[in-house]
Amino acid sequence: MKIHEFAPAPNARRVTIFLAEKDIKIERVHVNTRDGENLTDDFKALSVNGRIPVLELDDGTSICESVAICRYFDELYPSEHSMFGNTPYDKAHIEMWNRVVELQGYLPALQAFRNITGIYKDRERCIESWGEESKLRVIEFLPTLDKQLDLNPYIAGEHFSIADITAFVLCSFMSRIDVEVTASHPHLFEWYERMILRASTQV
Repeated sequence: MKIHEFAPAPNARRVTIFLAEKDIKIERVHVNTRDGENLTDDFKALSVNGRIPVLELDDGTSICESVAICRYFDELYPSEHSMFGNTPYDKAHIEMWNRVVELQGYLPALQAFRNITGIYKDRERCIESWGEESKLRVIEFLPTLDKQLDLNPYIAGEHFSIADITAFVLCSFMSRIDVEVTASHPHLFEWYERMILRASTQV
């Protein structure tokens, strides 16, 4: 197996952190999305959505979308505390919070970055006003995380999960749109400081 990725990209980081948490080593293939290497016919034949990361299996089939890749490895290498949950409730609760973070924070942050900077203006429509609106949505979402982390040590409860990975990558990426995690959200700030110290986030 091998993962085709552009390592600095947020979606690639989600997979990298997940694999580091499970101590899984896998071959990596660099794909420079900024230079459009993901736009070639060969790459599109590998990746359904033409994006990174994509996991190429030994039989030639592939899995794209970062959370789908993480789910695959979670099933392949089960552990006592699955980052997707063990009980029916935990699985649903973690899925709920991961989606909340994705839809209300993570995706708006990506939209803000792409539309404000115009980094991919050679291949997509960039609307700066939509980028600014997306940035505001990220800022307005942070109190939700702060409130949740006042009640729980991790985003979805007592244990580290995929929701924490998504939230951590969001918080790490926000500086690209001039938004920071600060002491004005004390519970989020304390959680983020803990996340920075995890071995998996150092890779």
